[in-house]
Parts: sequence; C-alpha cells; structure tokens
Amino acid sequence: MEALVWLLVPLMAAVGVGLWAWYVSRPNSLDLWTDVERYDRLRAGLSSPRRPGLTRRT
Repeated sequence: MEALVWLLVPLMAAVGVGLWAWYVSRPNSLDLWTDVERYDRLRAGLSSPRRPGLTRRT
C-alpha cells in the first residue's frame, strides 16, 4: 500500500503539469492587441526620436 502512495506523487505532478500546460496555451480573451499592433508599438517605442536641431557629426 505504501508503494501505491509513492506512485501518486508522480501522477499528481503529471496531472498538475498537464493542467498548467493547458492553461498557458489557451488564448487570452482579455488580450486587446494583435501581434501586428504590438510589433508596431514596440518599434515606435524603440525608434530614436527625430529632434530638430540635432545633427549627427561624422
């Protein structure tokens, strides 16, 4: 009987990992941004601002 209890530990771990993987892979319904909009926002945020009067010296 004690061996069966030890078999429950990996079984419960496998069930927990399966539930976690299912939860992580499902789409988020509260996500308002598409991938393209995210990319555009990221690109705009990382781009260098163009300030008048600043010139690049070579």
